[in-house]
Amino acid sequence: MEAAVSNLTSPGDKVLVLTAGKFGERWRDLAKAFGCQVELVTAEYGQTFSLDEVRARLSPEVRVLFMQATESSTGCRHDVDGVARVLHGSDTLLVVDAITGLGTTRFDVHRCGIDVIIGGSQKAVMVPPGVAYLAVSERAWQRMEGAKNPRYYFDLRKERKVAAKGESAYTPAISVVAGLAAALDYVREMGDGDLIAGREALIANAETMAEMTRAAARAQRLALFAAEPCAALTAILPPQGTDSGDIVKLFRQQFGAVVANGQGEMKGKIFRIAHLGYLDYMDTMGIIAALEHVLASLALPRHVEFGLGLKAAQEVYARAVAEKQQVAVGS
Repeated sequence: MEAAVSNLTSPGDKVLVLTAGKFGERWRDLAKAFGCQVELVTAEYGQTFSLDEVRARLSPEVRVLFMQATESSTGCRHDVDGVARVLHGSDTLLVVDAITGLGTTRFDVHRCGIDVIIGGSQKAVMVPPGVAYLAVSERAWQRMEGAKNPRYYFDLRKERKVAAKGESAYTPAISVVAGLAAALDYVREMGDGDLIAGREALIANAETMAEMTRAAARAQRLALFAAEPCAALTAILPPQGTDSGDIVKLFRQQFGAVVANGQGEMKGKIFRIAHLGYLDYMDTMGIIAALEHVLASLALPRHVEFGLGLKAAQEVYARAVAEKQQVAVGS
């Protein structure tokens, strides 16, 4: 994210940041740190943006638009395709933080006209943190030649030059790169040897696990936080009068399982269950069963009926399997 800002902007450049959570705020703060004039389109946590408002805030002076594909602090999916259509034909570059979006969301980078899309090793590709990666359009490379902000280790032009030789400008996180190669082999196996088919399978799995979790939450009368839920994770409101930190603590104490509390101002107000990477039916059903026990142990003013969430999730999974079989027969 810092490389995207420093390589594409100059001090005083006007940029537009779409922010509806902690990671949108990070784009805002990065752009300010590099001396940009930051225009904001904001939405409340858990909400997404009006394309009309994005359109209204654009002008020929806006050099770059920065946004998230999925805001993992709230579990909300943003309309990257819609924003790209708004920008079509303009000189404004589109930069997308897809760190939790890649591997959980379908992107057509070239058709959309995304100029920089960013991912991270610790998310859907299932390896430890330590490597960030991005894809850059030709017009973004051209913009870098005139950008005046300082960069040294994060100089993408330097990396492009040495990448042509199969090298990196500085010592890379070799063990993580090796892990990334192994993870991509695993994804390729998911597609019977085809990496693109494997990517589609990885995304479909995330979508199914997310839908199972959402159905289970609703069955137990829990409300979802995000207006447009993403497939990377599900953000859930705790029962009324309950601190989500208590749910996080009970998951750890009773089951040795990790779910995430809310971030920043949402701490204590939501808990988040991830669906990234190698999380399958058994993992998801285990988390849903654990959630039912956690709810029961909170001494809530309502009875928790065991199995409601599990039944709802099983029905979602059964439909997904049937649809997959129908597609296989049709092809």
